[in-house]
Amino acid sequence: MSTFPAYPTHPGGPTGGPAEGALRHAHWWQRKWVRYGALITLLALSGLVILALVRQQTGTEGFLVGLGLAVLPVPLLVAAFRWLDRVEPGPWRNLLFAFAWGACAAALIAIVANSFATRWIATATADPSSADTLGATLIAPVVEESAKAAAVLLVFLFRRRDFTGIVDGVVIAGVTATGFAFTENILYIGTAFGTDQLSGDRGLASVTAATFFVRVVMSPFAHPLFTVLTGIGFGVAALSAERQHVRRVLLPLTGLLLAMGMHSMWNGSSNFGEYGFYAVYGAFMVPAFGLLTFLVIWTRQRELKTVRTELPAYAAAGWLTAPEPYVLGSMKARRLAREYAAHHFGKAAARSVAEYEAYATSLAFLRHRGRSGRANPDFVVRERELLQELWRRREVARPSLAYAAHRAAPSVPVPPQLPWPGYGHAPVPGQPNPAGAPPNPASAPPYATGATPYPAPATPYPTYTPYQS
Repeated sequence: MSTFPAYPTHPGGPTGGPAEGALRHAHWWQRKWVRYGALITLLALSGLVILALVRQQTGTEGFLVGLGLAVLPVPLLVAAFRWLDRVEPGPWRNLLFAFAWGACAAALIAIVANSFATRWIATATADPSSADTLGATLIAPVVEESAKAAAVLLVFLFRRRDFTGIVDGVVIAGVTATGFAFTENILYIGTAFGTDQLSGDRGLASVTAATFFVRVVMSPFAHPLFTVLTGIGFGVAALSAERQHVRRVLLPLTGLLLAMGMHSMWNGSSNFGEYGFYAVYGAFMVPAFGLLTFLVIWTRQRELKTVRTELPAYAAAGWLTAPEPYVLGSMKARRLAREYAAHHFGKAAARSVAEYEAYATSLAFLRHRGRSGRANPDFVVRERELLQELWRRREVARPSLAYAAHRAAPSVPVPPQLPWPGYGHAPVPGQPNPAGAPPNPASAPPYATGATPYPAPATPYPTYTPYQS
């Protein structure tokens, strides 16, 4: 069995190492700016091409009408997914990439592939109406869900530290699908507007109004709902240990197949009779949406519980103050801490507190994976990085979190049964510090600023090994 490593060194110590030298001598195609440049170029070209294709099919006026109506649900959907991600918020660049991929690259792949497949089926069968039905129920779900799943796969592979569980998969998948639906709605609504221009229909009886009602009012969550199943598959795979290769491959594929099946049923609902669409919508789509919403919110609450469960070990070792695990496990207390920092220290301080909360949450999830035997090889390096980030922000974050603890939970229990088993001798609140122990957080003024920085804890590392023998 492997032994646990030494406790992370002081943040002021040297952080360089062989990895930095390796990056310095990396090939030109491995440099970050090259990869970012290639990705941005790809998305920009895809956006220009999809813009030209959609405008060609709808006309300029139809494009503008479709754009104005299709954008309406986008802020609401993105805000909903961002709310789900508030426990451990991922970087905005991941969400921007996901939305851009869905709106540009995935939409372009879907338009080109669906058109080609439909024309091929129509030519082979000499039955255009049958080709349209087969294209909508069989070809489109496979092509579209695969194109959207590519964004989730890219984030899973290349932004692994930001992809740690089910909520991350749901958020990336949902935002990607929101971007895809945005472009698709422009196309459908713009085409409907062109049809109304030719027929002279206006108002609520127009095809434009009917298309807007079905796609934007009744089912803005349709595409996100399908792709979220793929995201859940990747999220569960992210929770699996690195050695579980089969599980990490089969789970995303299972989620993708479920997404394709649900998408196929939705597209084929119009073939189930006059009221087939409403039957599938009421009996299948709405319950599925409610069930997945409940699952995601329940997962969010479990994340908060994980924070409250795992962080007390670091509080006992002196890296956090005693009330912080409880404050960081409450969204209300987190908000109070940010508001206090913004009011007393400015917006920059509020951002520091928000970053402190995010890093502490990542630390809790990292420790939870380690205790479950699912730690990655970089466990120790990642833990040290997170602790250093917390230490740099402690002077602003600790008074703010102490205030939030006082407001949100004035009777936070501080466990008296210290020392914590296996974490060295931490001081009992109100008693002098024994030699070599970290400072007593409870003895410091809770709202003081400019206090003497806490020295780095000298206690041994938590006595557990994140690796299995």
